[in-house]
Amino acid sequence: MARISKKRKEALAKIVAEKAYSLADACSLVKEVSTAKFDASVDVCIRLGVDPRKANQMVRGTVALPHGTGKDLKVLVLCTPDKEQEAKDAGADFVGLDEFIDKIKGGWTDIDVIITMPAVMGKVGALGRILGPRGLMPNPKTGTVTMDVAKAVTEVKAGKIDFKVDKYGIIHSSVGKASFDKEKIEENANELLQTLIKMKPSSSKGTYIKSIYISSTMSPSILIDAKSFIA
Repeated sequence: MARISKKRKEALAKIVAEKAYSLADACSLVKEVSTAKFDASVDVCIRLGVDPRKANQMVRGTVALPHGTGKDLKVLVLCTPDKEQEAKDAGADFVGLDEFIDKIKGGWTDIDVIITMPAVMGKVGALGRILGPRGLMPNPKTGTVTMDVAKAVTEVKAGKIDFKVDKYGIIHSSVGKASFDKEKIEENANELLQTLIKMKPSSSKGTYIKSIYISSTMSPSILIDAKSFIA
C-alpha cells in the first residue's frame, strides 16, 4: 500500500470529509492545502446531469475568466498573408500557414491554442487526427475559427477558455493558480459555473449540477455545495 506523505496528511486534516463547503470557503481552503513547491493550477470538476451521447445534451462553450488562468498561453494563428500582421499585433506567438501545417504534420504541437480562418479550414482540417486528441482543433463554436483573428487572440490571451463535457458528463477546467487571491479564484470559478447554468440543455431533466469539486495540483479535492448553484 502506498504511504501518505506528511504534507498530504496535514492537508487532509484540514478538510472535513463529506462536508459540502460554500464556494468562498472552498476557494480559501484550496489555497491552504496547496503544498506544491511550484505555483499549482487550481481546477474545478463539475458533474452534470446530462447524457453526452445525445447531441441535444452536449454542453460545450467558452467563458472569459475575469482574472485569467494565470497561464501564459502559446497561440498559433493559421491565416492568409493579409491577416498575419493583424494577428502579430494582437499578441499571437506564432503566425503563418503552410510552414506550420508542415511542422504539425511532423509532430510539433508545442502550443496551447490554434486560431484560424474559415478560408483555410480545408488545409487545417487535414490535421484533425493530430490536433483532435490534443484538444487543439479549431472550432467555430469556441471562437477559434473566425475572420476576426485579432479579437480571438486578444480574448484568449486575456483569459478566455473553452470547455466541453466529457463522456462521463464531467466538465474539467482550470480557474486560476494557487498564488491568486482567494477572491480571484472564487470569481473565476463562479463565472464558469454561472455560464454552465445558463447553458443547461432543455432536454436535461432532474438535477443539472450534481457535484462540484475544487483542487490544486497534487492537493486533495474539496466538495462544494452544488445546491447553491440551482439551474
